[in-house]
Amino acid sequence: MKARLLLLILSLGTVLTVVGAIAVGPVRIPMGEVMTVLMRPQEGDLQSTIVHRIRLPRVLLGYLVGLSLSLSGAVLQGVFRNPLASPYVLGIASGASTGAAATIALGLAGTISLPVGAFLGGTLAVALVYAVARPKGGVPDRLGLILAGVALGAAFSAVTSFILFVTAGDRRLAEILFWTMGGLGRASWMSIWTLFPVAGMAGLGLWSLARDLNALSLGEEGAFSLGIRPERLKLLLLSLTTVLTATAVAFAGTIGFVGLITPHAVRLVLGPDHRRLLPASALAGGIFLVWADAAARTVMRPAELPLGILTAFVGAPFFLYLLRLRRAGAER
Repeated sequence: MKARLLLLILSLGTVLTVVGAIAVGPVRIPMGEVMTVLMRPQEGDLQSTIVHRIRLPRVLLGYLVGLSLSLSGAVLQGVFRNPLASPYVLGIASGASTGAAATIALGLAGTISLPVGAFLGGTLAVALVYAVARPKGGVPDRLGLILAGVALGAAFSAVTSFILFVTAGDRRLAEILFWTMGGLGRASWMSIWTLFPVAGMAGLGLWSLARDLNALSLGEEGAFSLGIRPERLKLLLLSLTTVLTATAVAFAGTIGFVGLITPHAVRLVLGPDHRRLLPASALAGGIFLVWADAAARTVMRPAELPLGILTAFVGAPFFLYLLRLRRAGAER
């Protein structure tokens, strides 16, 4: 009952979030007029142009990116049985950022090539982490994966910094800086139609594995006794989260802590059952990032604060709070 109520609230919150965030901006548009423009667009009308060509694509892209990152975080927290896990714990986002930066630096950035470059970078990061952490003939343990992810994530960040150094003074430097700081300023309908099917199919794939993910929380031996092959399941889950994270990074740059904050907050309300946790985390992540972007657009008006910086300001204290709670629990 609690899960259904929360999902209903989040679904209604999604509609209110889309309409409310469209109304926010340098040119303020009342919510009633936003609804009118959305239902009856008028060619040549200034408000219709602002809504349909600028704000609606940005809001929808923010929602899809937040959904992807939060869903990935919820899955990774279940895989590692650690509430501090996120898409950054395996270096996925760092690898995707490096792939996107390399694509831009080589002059190959495009609607298709940029997500492909980010995906290849994220995939390479996960493959290296898995290869480093896996003992010979065995299955990598959680601590080994996390440590390898932190180390290789730092290495990929260093490669991205090197690319920035090499492109200093070049017009492509500004594009790469956009990815490193994160933002939705270049949202377009093309990016929506590219990310939407990826997020939809990967999200449905993860949700279909929710029951197996619940079994994995019993430990690898417990999951194996239920007829689940833990290593194969982990590879499949990591592959789907890599697709989600890499595609989100390709269109919005590096936006941290979304995959940490929202899944953990939802878990505190609903508990660990991933059949309910995954859809609720996805909806909550989309809502969170849309409003974070609205704040980034208005808090330093007329300048726009990079979205990745704002989420870091919110997420870093939350991460430290979680770390302190875990330490206090361990001491007790």
